[in-house]
Amino acid sequence: MSTSDHPPSDLESVRERLNVVTQETRFALLQDILGHPSELPTLKELDYVNPSKSQTTIRQHLQQLVNAGIVEEVLLPEDRRKNNLPYKFYGICESGRQFLDEHKLLRAQDTLREIYDRVEKTDDIKRYETAPRPER
Repeated sequence: MSTSDHPPSDLESVRERLNVVTQETRFALLQDILGHPSELPTLKELDYVNPSKSQTTIRQHLQQLVNAGIVEEVLLPEDRRKNNLPYKFYGICESGRQFLDEHKLLRAQDTLREIYDRVEKTDDIKRYETAPRPER
């Protein structure tokens, strides 16, 4: 991308968003979202595949990705919710997907799916993974 492609304010915005998505923990979370079978994991699933991070840390990094317009919280409609199953999910939003694609950060999605599929999961995580998801 040349500097003539975007005015300075746009370049600063791009730089800030790249800084957000390339930070190690947030980049790992993006990879986990992209590798998830539905691309809509729950906080609990993200916590499970990132054992070295606390759930609070994961939540904070997800919020930064939401604030940057890369990730969105997606809620299951109330009439589809079931007891003891999740209703809040995290997915790459349309503008986030476009941004990641423009910067060649989606190229490994098939590999990420294969890696995610190979992760040994507890029965509880399997139950979460197969829980109803919202339509997108």
